[in-house]
Amino acid sequence: MTDALTIKRRADVDDSGLPPELPHIVRQLLARRGLTAAEQLDLSLQQLPHFTDLHDAKRAAARLLQAIEQQEPICICGDFDADGATSTALMVSALRAMGAQQVSYCVPNRFTDGYGLSPNVVRYAQQQGAQLLVTVDSGISCHAGVAAANEAGLDVIITDHHLAGSELPAAYAIVNPNQPACGFISKSIAGVGVAFYVLLALRACARDKQHPAARVNLAEWLDLVALGTVADVVKLDGTNRVLVQQGLQRIRAGHCRPGIHALLQVTQRAPERLQASDLGFALAPRINAAGRLDDMAIGIECLLSDDLTTATELAAKLNDLNAERRSIETEMRESAANYVAELQLSEEHLPPLLVLHQEGWHQGVVGIVAGRVKEQFHRPTITFAAGDGGLLKGSARSIPGLHMRDLLERVHTLHPELIERFGGHAMAAGLSLAPENLEAFQQAAIAVATEWLEAEALQRTIVTDGGLDASCFTQDFVAQLQRLGPWGQGFPEPLFDDVFELVQQRIVGQNHLKLVVQTADGIVLDAIAFNVDTQEWPNLSIREAHLVYKLQLNHFRGRTNVQLLVEHLLPLR
Repeated sequence: MTDALTIKRRADVDDSGLPPELPHIVRQLLARRGLTAAEQLDLSLQQLPHFTDLHDAKRAAARLLQAIEQQEPICICGDFDADGATSTALMVSALRAMGAQQVSYCVPNRFTDGYGLSPNVVRYAQQQGAQLLVTVDSGISCHAGVAAANEAGLDVIITDHHLAGSELPAAYAIVNPNQPACGFISKSIAGVGVAFYVLLALRACARDKQHPAARVNLAEWLDLVALGTVADVVKLDGTNRVLVQQGLQRIRAGHCRPGIHALLQVTQRAPERLQASDLGFALAPRINAAGRLDDMAIGIECLLSDDLTTATELAAKLNDLNAERRSIETEMRESAANYVAELQLSEEHLPPLLVLHQEGWHQGVVGIVAGRVKEQFHRPTITFAAGDGGLLKGSARSIPGLHMRDLLERVHTLHPELIERFGGHAMAAGLSLAPENLEAFQQAAIAVATEWLEAEALQRTIVTDGGLDASCFTQDFVAQLQRLGPWGQGFPEPLFDDVFELVQQRIVGQNHLKLVVQTADGIVLDAIAFNVDTQEWPNLSIREAHLVYKLQLNHFRGRTNVQLLVEHLLPLR
């Protein structure tokens, strides 16, 4: 909770193309998020763009079918985050269902192998007897790994979604919407979505050749596609909204694999009420914890398991790893916050970009800490920890107005001796550099950020959908909002702001503020604000506050009521 922000309300836009029977506020919510026609509300599978629009998808499919027909050993080369884990589980299980009898997987170790298809990973695949390598959620920048595979006589199919460099690896096929030759409409599709599309192409290829693989119902894997898509925080464009919605519907109906069911149990989420945010904030961190602290194989095996008992045991391990991750993260975040607080005391203004490193930081958690610091101080943040090979491994998170990968590329262009490796997206990226180059990198990165960032971008602004009248504080209205999801990155969940009287205040748990509030119309509502400063709250002298909030249905002891989930709490009097 902070009051160092500006609240800005979205202006009304043209909503004439949306169904007139929808309430005005609902039409505005949708139109402000780019929906202009009724058909955009249709999230059925028929709305997906065709796989033939994805460059090399047919070539990759033909090679996969050949491998199935000849029973060539196939190795899926994954990645150590939730998108990579779901992509790996998807490819392994679907290819087995399509008749491949020798499908293995290998995932690079975050600490010893680095990212993607490296020569080390190629050697692992060779040890498993692989003749065909398929990368998922990686590969577009893995020139050395592809070259090593080619030298060993192995074909490589790259399935990826990360931004391509100026040159592409010499792979047998590259399926990536973000390569120059691809006209696929959804540039925001996650790695698991690309893998799903390759499987769609494979099924069509099998249908043309009257192969039994054509009979496989790929919709059975949409739970994995939904989880990986939300976990990777990609923009929920039309394609991703369809994939996530279809996966959510299957999970709500009880049609999900044992691993996802077990993760729902361990996080105490009811499948029938599952929202996209539950995938992102409850399930994904537990899968990611395996790759951050231990071995992503634990997460992949949980998702691959056909047995609920085994899946439950693995989900419990993931839950324990996540608890450990949170403890490490808390310690690192406090250390980072203290450093920035000292910087604020010594400098008139915070620099436009923060570069942080402390001895003893855990390299598996630097990305999370970068994200937390970015949120706390509203500055692009790059955090470093000691990695293997004597290098520092950094993770970067940005704010609107600064493309992080472009910044790293600019620094590399101006100072090619500083960065060993880098890659990523606009809002998140990774890099490695020698410890002796850290100070020079910090100066260079801040210089580029100073040049590129407008002053307004450094001011924290919360954009809301405005206030609500009495008709919106009902269970029916909140349920309607939930049905119009999935909400997420690029299609943000409705956020509102109003002035409320504070009727009751108390702390629940360790640091959550439970409120009873009253609107100007006299409507009394429950509200909760998580992770407040308990030195400031509760404060019974404050009787009125400006709240920025989301609407949710709170289910407790068999009862359901409307509750405000408070994002920001600004005292008034």
